[in-house]
Amino acid sequence: MTTQAPETVVVKAYRIACDGGGAALGHPRVWLQIPHETGFVECPYCDAKYVHADFEGKA
Repeated sequence: MTTQAPETVVVKAYRIACDGGGAALGHPRVWLQIPHETGFVECPYCDAKYVHADFEGKA
């Protein structure tokens, strides 16, 4: 059995919300702050990686 890589989402805001994306398959909504230094943040629930558009291809 293989494990799928977490989803990577490119966003235009530095503060974003993640709810896991699916009603029964989701998780509680959490607000995440993307640091200006690194340009990305990972959701502590679903491991989705959010990358700011300014850092696309770098993070």
